[in-house]
Amino acid sequence: MGEFELLAALRGRLPEPGPRVRLGSGDDAAISVPGGAVATSVDALVEGVHFRRETASLHQIGRKALSTALSDLAAMGAEPGEAYVTLGAPPTIGEAELLELGEGLAAVARETGTTLAGGDLTRAPVLTLAVTVAGHAPCAEDFVTRAGARPGDVLVVTGELGGAAAGLLLLEDAGTTADAVDAPIADTLIRRQLDPTPRLAAGRALAAAGARAMIDLSDGLAGDANHIATASGVLLTIAADSLPIAPGVDAVAAAATCDPLELAISGGEDYELLAALPPAAVEPARAALAAICTPLTVVGAVEDLAGTPPRAEIRLAGGEIRRSRGFDQLRPPEPR
Repeated sequence: MGEFELLAALRGRLPEPGPRVRLGSGDDAAISVPGGAVATSVDALVEGVHFRRETASLHQIGRKALSTALSDLAAMGAEPGEAYVTLGAPPTIGEAELLELGEGLAAVARETGTTLAGGDLTRAPVLTLAVTVAGHAPCAEDFVTRAGARPGDVLVVTGELGGAAAGLLLLEDAGTTADAVDAPIADTLIRRQLDPTPRLAAGRALAAAGARAMIDLSDGLAGDANHIATASGVLLTIAADSLPIAPGVDAVAAAATCDPLELAISGGEDYELLAALPPAAVEPARAALAAICTPLTVVGAVEDLAGTPPRAEIRLAGGEIRRSRGFDQLRPPEPR
């Protein structure tokens, strides 16, 4: 197939457009009539940086590309709307593989109610997916930003931490970690790495409960908490012994001779949500998330700066502060 035939085949696999889309993929531009307020985010996955085709199927790569972009909308408390995908395909990928990748994108679109409204297809040196997503709310004030945390708020986190980082160790250091955990736990950890789930319903529930600030944990709790602290101009204190670390992380970390706490706070790609809530909102939020089978754990508090710079602190049981900056793909590796 040529480019246009392949695009037509991909379009044939897409779910029906949502109610806001008047004209979807197939023309020079999409037409939507959103109403209310729109939150827009762009995310990219690049082969050799964010995934390896030796350890992830094309279907999984397609799923992850859309899921990680939608996670940003989850952190805003937005309802998912439209997605636009720019796909750069190397010559080593054939038509069947591109269709498999498209099926992965389409599967997440169907599961989340997202319209794949358009995009572009081009040749590239390595497989690359750039995804733009648009989410909706009745008005701009309904979105939750990073900037609203106030002293006295409670910090909560959804789900479990460290699973994606442990899954990556299982994939890339299999000789060391192969027997660290039983197969069902290993499968769960690997799935957290290869096929994350955007917490869209949880984000909307937290927003409805009164979340004042929120972020998705893509780069690790330590780094992402600092983003809220900086944007809000506050001190975040997080108790290390309160963190909900995923089952199997301790065992995988022991096999790989690394610290399970470091996997939980700096490994990244868990795509859970960290939010600041007024104290009275914690129990209503926990009940709302329980209804969608998503645990909510209190992990810390928002405090006044008292003349010090905005920051997030991970505090150990003895009061020591754990130094960690989270994951930064542009930061040079630290010397051993």
